[in-house]
Formats: sequence, C-alpha cells, structure tokens
Amino acid sequence: MDPVCFYIGAHPVFWYGIMVAAGFLACLAHLTILGIREGRDPGFGSDIAFWMMLTGIIGARIAYVMANASYYLNDPIAIIRVDQGGLIYYGGFIGAFIAGIVFAKVKKLSILALADFVVSALPLGHFFGRLGCFLNACCYGAAASLPWSVFQQGAERHPVQLYEAFLNLAVYLLLIPAYRRRKRNGEVLAIYLIIYPLGRFMLEFLRGDERLGWHGIAYAQIISLGLVLVGLILGLVLYASRPKHVS
Repeated sequence: MDPVCFYIGAHPVFWYGIMVAAGFLACLAHLTILGIREGRDPGFGSDIAFWMMLTGIIGARIAYVMANASYYLNDPIAIIRVDQGGLIYYGGFIGAFIAGIVFAKVKKLSILALADFVVSALPLGHFFGRLGCFLNACCYGAAASLPWSVFQQGAERHPVQLYEAFLNLAVYLLLIPAYRRRKRNGEVLAIYLIIYPLGRFMLEFLRGDERLGWHGIAYAQIISLGLVLVGLILGLVLYASRPKHVS
C-alpha cells in the first residue's frame, strides 16, 4: 500500500495529509451548518473549527514528538512534517479542549455548551484521520490471520485503523440525535467521553505498533479510563441537576 497519493514535481503528497484535510473540511461543514441552524453568525463555525484544528494538530504533534524524542533529536526538521503522519489523538484532544475553554471565555459562551457543539463534529474528523492512518500504514494492528486481515509492516494484521475509523463514525451518528435532544449543556460531551475512550481502550489490545505504557498498560488506555471516569462523573452531575435551557 503506497502512502503517497501523487507527486507535485518531486514532492510527494501523502494520503495521510489528504485525509487530515478532508477531516477538517468535514468538521468545518458540520459546524457551519449546525451554527447557521442555531442562528449563530455564519463565521462562527469556521472560527471555532480553525482554532480547534490548529491547536489540535499542535497538541497531537507535541505528544508524538515527546513520545519519540530520540528520533526527532537526530532529525529536528522532521518535527514539522505532519503530512507524513505522527499525531497522537489524545494530545490533540487536550490541546483543542484548552483552546475551546479560551475561546468560550473570549466569546463569553458556556464552556459546556461550546463543548457539546464542537464534540458533535469531532468523531467525523477523527473518522477521516484514522482512514489516513490506514492508508499510511501507521498505528497498525497486531498480527492476525483473519479473512479481513491486511498486509502492513511485513505481516498480516488487524486493520485496527479501520476498526477505530468506524467506531468514530458510529459515535458521530449517535451524537447527532443526542445533540438535538439534549436537555442540559454538557450531555453530548459526557456521552462522547464515555463511549469513544471505552472503545479506544478495547482497541488498544489489538494494536501492533510500539506502545508506551506502564506495567503492561498503554498510556492511551490509562488516559481512556481517566476520560471515561470524567464522563461518568459529568453525566451523574448533569443527571442530578434540573434540565435547563440549552444554548
């Protein structure tokens, strides 16, 4: 599987970069349409999408570079080559979440309401990102002998990137009606924090690439469990509160 889609002269254009761009455009379209339907300024969706994308990529890249510091110390120029892959999702999630808090403060918006708004689009962008991982043959799965196994990194493997891509697509399709029916700000965020990290925790067992961890548990799994706990606590707090007008 060739990770290069095409060449512009001698410069390769990678599938991974194309899929990341497609994910951004999909999130932009979702947030713009949703914002207009809610009576927001037409530029609101593009503003928040831009800042979430920028800070998300920065956070994801910082996390990846830190996890592979020895490699990037020998080739620092490669730090900026995000088009070739090398993003850690949870680093991006944290970076984008911090930016969202700042955005909400500047715009004088409810943090939980804005989180629901943004999270409703997040799995759609992540879906395209994992397709990019599959085409780039990074974040590959453990060795497997199954009818749907794929040949990557010299062996037949679980197409774990596709497993996660379709997990994200399923979460996205679940969050759409959840957003429309929510009675409290923060409900959509709570649902996402429970479902996606739980699925990610399970899929980590099928990963075949080198995983940093602690006592046999990948750091991604530890973070996943932490986020599930946050989601459960948030959900319980919201459930115990009276339904409020959402904004």
